[in-house]
Amino acid sequence: MILFKAAMTVRTRFAPSPTGFLHIGGARTALFSWAYARRHGGTFILRVEDTDVARSTPEAVQAILDGMRWLGLEHDEGPFYQMQRMERYKAVVAQMLAAGSAYHCYTAPEELDHLREDQRARGEKPRYDGRWRPEPGKTLPEPPAGVAPVVRFRNPLDGVVAWDDQVKGRIEFANAELDDLIIARADGTPTYNFCVVVDDWDMGITHVIRGDDHVNNTPRQINILHALGAPVPLYAHLSMILGDDGQKLSKRHGAVSVTQYDEDGYLPEAVINYLGRLGWSHGDEEIFSREQFVEWFGLDHITPSAAQFNTEKLNWLNQHYIKHAADAYLASEVARRLAWRRIDTESGPALERVVTLYKDRVVNLNELADTVEPFFVEIHASAEMLGTHLTADARTALTALRSRLAEVEWQKPALSAAIKETCAALGIKMPQVAIPLRVALLGQPQSPSIDAVLEVMGRTAVLARLDRYL
Repeated sequence: MILFKAAMTVRTRFAPSPTGFLHIGGARTALFSWAYARRHGGTFILRVEDTDVARSTPEAVQAILDGMRWLGLEHDEGPFYQMQRMERYKAVVAQMLAAGSAYHCYTAPEELDHLREDQRARGEKPRYDGRWRPEPGKTLPEPPAGVAPVVRFRNPLDGVVAWDDQVKGRIEFANAELDDLIIARADGTPTYNFCVVVDDWDMGITHVIRGDDHVNNTPRQINILHALGAPVPLYAHLSMILGDDGQKLSKRHGAVSVTQYDEDGYLPEAVINYLGRLGWSHGDEEIFSREQFVEWFGLDHITPSAAQFNTEKLNWLNQHYIKHAADAYLASEVARRLAWRRIDTESGPALERVVTLYKDRVVNLNELADTVEPFFVEIHASAEMLGTHLTADARTALTALRSRLAEVEWQKPALSAAIKETCAALGIKMPQVAIPLRVALLGQPQSPSIDAVLEVMGRTAVLARLDRYL
């Protein structure tokens, strides 16, 4: 048995199942659990619920760990893996069998199928009928030879199980509606709802923050905790997240791996900020730091209604965070993306200086990488663009400008003056020089201030690129 620190402070947990990637819904659950622990000076635990051996994969475990790391949701304890705690679960099952709060059931799967069919035919809710449940005065049949039994929890027959959900308010279930849950399969492996109970008990979890798809599991888990004489944590069930169109979240609007957001050019700060506002609010605050979120976060401000994913708002936040990020940080992110494209940023101008030019003009890091790429590889404009912008008159203007650029001091004021002097000498307007210059240097007619572009690109590269067309 693993011994855990006694629950003297807030202890939360994030317990993903490694049958897939860490998606937005799971990431929000992790964020809220992490923030609540941080807000109260508590402990945040990462637990991997990997008992579904057929579907759990090492790749999915790694994807979850990578997603948590990218978001900066560091755990204080763990990760703990349920498959490494099998002996503990079996010991608790044995304890419950000895105490009479669990019993062996020899009902074959085919019997259960027939039972459910008959119940449906009578218009009843399909459920186990307790045929192997020991009761005073009840005589049980002889266990059939060669049949390995399952273990069922002896759920209370009457009364209600209730809790004050920290998000949804008071929730009650009649025990008569809950049949006797299987807590160990015929091969001895414990089931999900049982493992969760033992884990939460052993790990001293004080607050269970999870999706509302677990609401129906909660009364069963509470009853098992009562049977074990274990404390019952406070529960907070988060409502589901809908897509932009109001439908269940799917891959086309958010139900993708958290790490996909990294690949798509989002900053983790923007994603954290966005997730924080997805079903929670602090007044009208839309933009806040991770530290502010922890300071403000509370379960009482989580909305019980479904949250709606809004890609446009996420993009707006991402644009904000890029615009206000340190240039060195952005440069490291852009360098990583350019490296994916096998582009060497060491042979060109200082990447930080290029990033500074464009950071106010993009929505995501991939766009930023696209816009700075021409500074490190020669981009050739299309024939159509050359025909439109590099006319005979434009080449004459660029030839005149090149003569000045070859000798001018390579600073923005002097570069700007050289362009203006060329325009004055030829009797043309600024765009008649600046647009062909952009096309020759960057392969496109738009860019930040052209004197700033020249300064950052450097004299040698500018003259070499102009010479291709003159």
